[in-house]
Amino acid sequence: MLRIHLISTGGTIEKTYSEQTGSVENTGSKINRYLQQLRLPDARVEARHLMNKDSLDMTEQDREQVLTAVEECLADGAPIVISHGTDTLVETGLYLKGRLHGLRVPIIFTGAMTPLGFERSDGLQNLTESLLAARLLPPGIYLAIHNQVFPINAVRKDRELARFLPK
Repeated sequence: MLRIHLISTGGTIEKTYSEQTGSVENTGSKINRYLQQLRLPDARVEARHLMNKDSLDMTEQDREQVLTAVEECLADGAPIVISHGTDTLVETGLYLKGRLHGLRVPIIFTGAMTPLGFERSDGLQNLTESLLAARLLPPGIYLAIHNQVFPINAVRKDRELARFLPK
């Protein structure tokens, strides 16, 4: 059975609607609930909720916390998926790329433009595709989103189109 680490950092994929404020907010992790809906007969996903932040609010210390969590997961040689807000996902990916050398497994970032559970959310699709990418890709750091995979240093977010494109 393949083991895959999943590190959750928040972002739109994890946002929920608050009836009190009438807005979407990062209040708690809901990734595990959606993982239970997937058929993963020969994979064991070990999810770790690291933080629940909008990526625009992430700091250098938050990225260091992501790096530490990734280094802990790398010790056992299993691939890693990181759910992250799309606004600064590439920045965090490049941060890891600059500090991690000699990777033996793929590290896959993913996120969503619309929160999990919302109508027309891309979250479950992106989560599923990132888990598959973790099984198939060679060592390196990637973004898997909207049925595409990009090396982290060769991708950019196009806010007008609400999608990622090659650099």
